[in-house]
Amino acid sequence: MSLFVCLALAPFTQAKMINDIEIADSIQVADQSLALNGAGVRSKFFLNLYVGALYLSQKNADAEALISADEAMTIRLYITSSLIDGEKMSEATLDGFVKSTGGNLAPIQKEVELLISAFRDAVEDNDVFDLQYVPGEGVSVIRNGEVKVVVPGLGFKKALFGIWLSEDPVQDDLKEDMLGEA
Repeated sequence: MSLFVCLALAPFTQAKMINDIEIADSIQVADQSLALNGAGVRSKFFLNLYVGALYLSQKNADAEALISADEAMTIRLYITSSLIDGEKMSEATLDGFVKSTGGNLAPIQKEVELLISAFRDAVEDNDVFDLQYVPGEGVSVIRNGEVKVVVPGLGFKKALFGIWLSEDPVQDDLKEDMLGEA
């Protein structure tokens, strides 16, 4: 009986499960703990492509403030479809930048090309990408724990995070989920 009481009173935390993917409650970035703000599924033509998760130092549902913020944050992408390959990921990312910037890629063209180069390798089902922004360093693109490239600049970070969080995001309900509004 006492074992049951101890187990019943023990703190119980369960990682969030989305599309059979266990989403971490928190991650470490530059000696700082970031907490899960929200996560959701990116789908297209009724196919689930990836799970996107947003990690912040504190909960925040203000997309505009998050895009502009010069503070550590991460978008983690869990690839869940074998339909995504390096070429499709590169094309979709470029399309996202065009939407995020209102078609004005000129100021960040070199940075966009650098980021897209990280997706040109084979992208596979079950890959995990971290798009990790650290002030003063830039955005690290990390694939399955390996840093592929670091892209400098707050302006670039704003455009990148705008792919998911801008007024014209890649998918409205994914934006809401990442902002914790769903």
